[in-house]
Amino acid sequence: MSKKGMETLVGLFVVLGLLGLVFLALKAANLSSSNSGDTYTIVARFDNIGGLKVRAPVRTAGVVVGRVKSITLDPKTYQGVVDMGIDVRYKFPKDTAAKILTSGLLGDQYVGLDPGGDDKDLQPGDTLAQTQSAVVLENFIGQFLTNKAAEAVSGAASAPEVRK
Repeated sequence: MSKKGMETLVGLFVVLGLLGLVFLALKAANLSSSNSGDTYTIVARFDNIGGLKVRAPVRTAGVVVGRVKSITLDPKTYQGVVDMGIDVRYKFPKDTAAKILTSGLLGDQYVGLDPGGDDKDLQPGDTLAQTQSAVVLENFIGQFLTNKAAEAVSGAASAPEVRK
């Protein structure tokens, strides 16, 4: 193989590698799949949204049914207000509950919808009444350490003295 042919193959390999990196970056940022279908908006209020981001998926039974459109703070209640765009193909009962969940142990967060049993469906702009905030790992660790420290202090205070 000639030197020019080898340089062409190396250049092609580099271009393919760069295209692969761009593809992975778009997938990681949730920008590769544009949701061009019609959606309707529903709103959920959470005490803590954790690391939820705009364009995060909204899932039911593991199936992506929409995306997070916006996240704002209500200045009166200090709750996170999450607007979700739900694909019009999916209708949910009025008593649907929303939870902020994590993909895997350290994965991205998403909104999980648990449909209820109401006969009436959610309408565009409706607010979900039942929500469960994100579980923040740091809070659990801090709580665990605080409890262990309190046990150690109370255990040391109640330990009998040994006299010689």
